[in-house]
Amino acid sequence: IPCTAKTVIIGMIVGTFFPNSPWMGPVMYLLGIAVIIISGILLKKTKLFAGDPAPFVMELPAYHVPSAKGVLIHMWERSRAFIVKAGTVIFIASGLIWFLSSFSWNMAMTGDIEQSMLADIGHALAWFFMPLGFGNWKGAVATISALAAKENAISTLAILNGVADAESDVAVMKGIASMFTPIGAFSFMIFNLFCPPCFAAIGATAREMGSAKWAWTAIGYQMLTGYVLAFISNQLGSVLFYGQPFGVGAVLAIVLILAVIYLVARPAYDQRKRTLHTSGRVNA
Repeated sequence: IPCTAKTVIIGMIVGTFFPNSPWMGPVMYLLGIAVIIISGILLKKTKLFAGDPAPFVMELPAYHVPSAKGVLIHMWERSRAFIVKAGTVIFIASGLIWFLSSFSWNMAMTGDIEQSMLADIGHALAWFFMPLGFGNWKGAVATISALAAKENAISTLAILNGVADAESDVAVMKGIASMFTPIGAFSFMIFNLFCPPCFAAIGATAREMGSAKWAWTAIGYQMLTGYVLAFISNQLGSVLFYGQPFGVGAVLAIVLILAVIYLVARPAYDQRKRTLHTSGRVNA
């Protein structure tokens, strides 16, 4: 489910490319819920997560109308957390993006961003995102920078388009609109919604799981989910809405959809049957 940081990406992409579709924002939340449910069903039918479901018991607090003091304290805590995040992670990441986009490898300041260190880094990574529809180097850099904090995706795009100091969001939106096609922007949004979250959330995941192996497995699954959804969105969206020829990418997208349907609809892995089969062979 998109966190508050990801709503920045939703708001900017929807406002820039789909201004007449206000329903798209809520749909992203519903899509997140649907992906969670489908993932749960899919993973439960694998060998790793097979078995009887564990009982879930949660004690609910006494619900009552919140007091004004409680609301103010909650507002202050959330506001302080964002200010700290904006003043540390986002500020440092934005400064790094500015530095890399302003200097070449010989540490000479360059007026042409295409000659900067950041452009070279982006070009080296862009191939990975080409099947998703935003394979330009700026989109690649924005996606990578979002791993530090999801808000960085939009601030990075603003910096790379020279509109970071704009007084209104209109200039930022115009700069972003020049980088993507609508379907590419939609794919960019989908990937950033479902790929691994920020470093803080990744660290929390690792601590909760207590295992580096399972933490990396979770991160890999999120990356795969985001990539597959963005790939399907771009490949089929380009064919259905923008008249692109039906090619290998569209065929692969359909194959991926059918594969997901099969994985969800197939019978669950029967751990007990597997155990009986193994014990029978041992006794024989």
